[in-house]
Amino acid sequence: MKAIKTLFRKILAFFQGIYKFVDRKIIMPITKLILLISDRAGKQTGKLEKWLTKKNTLIFISLILAIALFFYVDNESTAMIDSRAEILYDQKVETVYNEEAYVVEGLPETVDVTLIGRQVDLYLAKQLSTGIVTADLSNLTEGTHKVNLEYKSPINSVSYKLDPSTVNVTVYPKVSKSKTLTTEIINEDKLDSKLSISSITLDTNEVVIKGAEHTLNKVATVKALVDVSKIVEQKTGVTTVDDVKLVAYDSNGNIVKVETVPNKVTASISIDSPSKELPIKVVPTGKVEFGKAISSITSSVTKITVYGSKEVLDKLEYIPVEVDVTDLKADKNYTVIISKPSGIKELSETSTNVSVKLGTETSKEINDVLIETVNLDSNYKVLAIGENSSKTTVIVKGTQNVLDEIDSSMIKATVDLSGYKEGDYEVEVKVVGEDEKATYASKTTKIKIRIQAK
Repeated sequence: MKAIKTLFRKILAFFQGIYKFVDRKIIMPITKLILLISDRAGKQTGKLEKWLTKKNTLIFISLILAIALFFYVDNESTAMIDSRAEILYDQKVETVYNEEAYVVEGLPETVDVTLIGRQVDLYLAKQLSTGIVTADLSNLTEGTHKVNLEYKSPINSVSYKLDPSTVNVTVYPKVSKSKTLTTEIINEDKLDSKLSISSITLDTNEVVIKGAEHTLNKVATVKALVDVSKIVEQKTGVTTVDDVKLVAYDSNGNIVKVETVPNKVTASISIDSPSKELPIKVVPTGKVEFGKAISSITSSVTKITVYGSKEVLDKLEYIPVEVDVTDLKADKNYTVIISKPSGIKELSETSTNVSVKLGTETSKEINDVLIETVNLDSNYKVLAIGENSSKTTVIVKGTQNVLDEIDSSMIKATVDLSGYKEGDYEVEVKVVGEDEKATYASKTTKIKIRIQAK
């Protein structure tokens, strides 16, 4: 209630002030003017004079003028209150300078523009996309300068503020350097899995890079990024990709912003479909139940066509398929997913059915298996110490039908000497066999050797 009374007193004081102002500045001068006219007009104006000099008349005129003044002030206040601000983010900065002779550093690519004005004007300003932030550097010479940014608003009634409004820029002379182009394939996963890129030829092997000297010194390589996704028709043969982007990198693989001439090249891409047919080799993992052994392992898929680079294919002799037979007690059929070896893009088959049959485990000994040394540094040689240091007896376990097919030529005994230097050592003997259905163990678990420099 107290607040209302206070507000009422302020309103009353406001109108009293208006009344005094109007009475002093408007009514009194007008009244004097009318009286002057009345003196000259004679009796015809006597009644008007009496009416104008009445107190009620003056109050009425004052009230009318006060109301008019109130609405004028209200309109002006509304106009002020209606003023709004809106931010245009990331507005591109356009520069004016001799780009052939100079390089400018320190100038932001974009700035934020705050527009100030009435809502309707702001709306029009946003719709008219002619607003441009500019930096005039045409009169600048080499060195560091403080530059004002300017904005040309499409609506004159809209004011603006820039963030930032001024920047420090450095002007460098532009120099050039030649670089040899290299190629890099991107989006290679977009290429048909049965296809492979064998070679790429560019329409030019040299490129000129331009920029400030300290920037060019950072450039280690310039790459033509050949985008596989731009190959329209993926098939074997030679295809062309235009507008291949060029990018400069430093020694750490970071992009260096420089001008390249040309800025794009054309690439001729040779595509082939290298493949190879390989046998399936089923590899059992784990141990079957005690007293049993694997009698046979058969796969519904015996051969498979694999697709990949020629380099990868040349290293492959077979495709391994692992089957976990841990604690297997009876014959069993498996459906096994065929995994792609590293570097292989596609397989003609993705799975196979594997049948494992068991039998009673038995064993036999194979004598005089040569022990070989592997992974010894070429600067050293090995001397055997004592008996049983060059040959071993291997105990082979499996079903009888499997053992009947195994001889010494199918077994390899080795000692791994990687990292060994001169001296006397006792090293472990490891044994492997070609037939994965059997297990192998050396009677001689360790041998004594001497390593000497050559």
